Amino acid sequence: MDKGYKSNPILDKLPEHLKQFIKPQDYDDYSAIDQAVWRYVMLKNVDYLSKVAHESYMKGLRQTGISIDHIPNMYGMNRILKEIGWAAVAVDGFIPPSAFMEFQAYNVLVIASDIRQLEHIEYTPAPDIIHEGAGHAPIIANPEYAEYLRRFGEIGCKAISSASDYEMYEAIRHLSIIKEAPGTPQAQIDEAEKHVEELQNRQGAPSEMALIRNLHWWTVEYGLIGTVKNPKIYGAGLLSSIGESTWCMTDKVKKIPYDITAAYQSFDITKPQPQLYVTPNFAFLNEVLEEFANTMALRRGGLEGIQKLIDSKALGTIELSTGLQISGTFTEVVAENNQPVYIQTNGKTALSYREKELVGHGTANHRHGYGSPIGRLKGINLAIEDMSPRDLKAYNIYEGEEVTLEFEGNIVVSGTIITGTRNLQGKIILISFNNCTVTHHGKELFKPEWGTYDMAVGKNVVSAYSGPADVHSFDLITHLPGEKTIKVKKSPERIELETLYQQIRDYRNGDNKTISRHKIFEQLQQNHPTDWLLPVEIYELAKKSHEEDFASEILQHLESVKQERPEVGHLIDGGVSLVNESMVVK
Repeated sequence: MDKGYKSNPILDKLPEHLKQFIKPQDYDDYSAIDQAVWRYVMLKNVDYLSKVAHESYMKGLRQTGISIDHIPNMYGMNRILKEIGWAAVAVDGFIPPSAFMEFQAYNVLVIASDIRQLEHIEYTPAPDIIHEGAGHAPIIANPEYAEYLRRFGEIGCKAISSASDYEMYEAIRHLSIIKEAPGTPQAQIDEAEKHVEELQNRQGAPSEMALIRNLHWWTVEYGLIGTVKNPKIYGAGLLSSIGESTWCMTDKVKKIPYDITAAYQSFDITKPQPQLYVTPNFAFLNEVLEEFANTMALRRGGLEGIQKLIDSKALGTIELSTGLQISGTFTEVVAENNQPVYIQTNGKTALSYREKELVGHGTANHRHGYGSPIGRLKGINLAIEDMSPRDLKAYNIYEGEEVTLEFEGNIVVSGTIITGTRNLQGKIILISFNNCTVTHHGKELFKPEWGTYDMAVGKNVVSAYSGPADVHSFDLITHLPGEKTIKVKKSPERIELETLYQQIRDYRNGDNKTISRHKIFEQLQQNHPTDWLLPVEIYELAKKSHEEDFASEILQHLESVKQERPEVGHLIDGGVSLVNESMVVK
């Protein structure tokens, strides 16, 4: 079956639930206007960022083969990225944060293949190929930063979300789509922004995913490096924004030494950031990441971790001290003395060990849910998992024995033992019973008529995290967002303008030197008098050909555009200055 994209050894390792987000790049869909937008941003960025970006950026541009003159082709990027152990895939706009981070864990750079409109050339809240191709890709050529990105993905995809996080993701995705779609009424954008603000105001305590997304924002997206007095840019959001990369270096943006408190600083994706964090070096990013990971249920487990999974109302996993992993939607925990003594899932559940599903314990075997006691037996100092075969026999925990096990948490398990399952170290991790009753203070938690009872063995919960232990245990190919980026039908005027851009592009590339730039300019003045980028491109060609009279005529026209559209005046001035400076250099 045609994947719709060209694979390679790195992409081959991706699980199917991530491959569902990959889409073809459709390179031929980029118009000449799109290519001109890319070229303008890159010319401006390379000129400015060579002075203010971390040295890895300029080195990375060369190493990843990203061109100033044309939008990168995903196939070409992958040929070069594989040299540094990474790959890139195209996706449709925002994807869920957990999926985005999991791609990173597999050394795969996610690139939204759409490109911002000319009207949003300085900044767009929507992810686009400028942001990710020109922002993220070059900096990962730095090995230390690339490892931070991979490690961040590995830890971040295990962060537990709240029930409202996905609602927020959908709201932000919707806002980014309509803001980037031509012709969206301002009232519709205002309504979407208001909805995002309302969700932010009623989210309550931030989830692990919300906190780690803050860390991602203030480092990977909007990070500065060096000293507060003399910072350099490395965050992709800044590297790809010709407006904010300049703004962020002014005194109007507060610079703060980076530490774990950044996890508690929220952000507004639709506005320039009022403060930014400065890390002394890339190694320090990993130190803070590890410090944050130590606060996560992934490493802390316990009652708090189970409760986070229950609150998330989503698929998650707990790992017991024996290494047994229980994956499902957790709905209940019985606690005594602030310790979990019994856990319960609802619906399909799977049991695994070391991320591999145990034979006979997939969702088909536990399709209605799963419950088990946790902890030690009353009056016995030795935990079941630490018992030798002789100890187990002494306490009648043996195949064929009818036994009653009373736990310290007042969970009582009574039944006939069928068999036990051990891990590679010989510790027993699962005990199966026939005719089994499980109670807590007399309340029945499991009845004999429900079938075989599989009791997990573990004195405590050492980890709790989002997602399944074994990705093959569940059908995860169900999470594609319902709303797609909007492809607006082009008007005849737009098609004509794109044709003019293409003719100038063909002339510059040497594909057609018979084209009359003067006629194109006349047509532009007559039919598209407020367009500013194509006149700048024609001005560049006129200057290179030493046609000073023609160049002066174009400048005069651009002055009239500035009068008509003052909001693009600085963009025109910036483009003209770049051309003039390049001529002086030559």
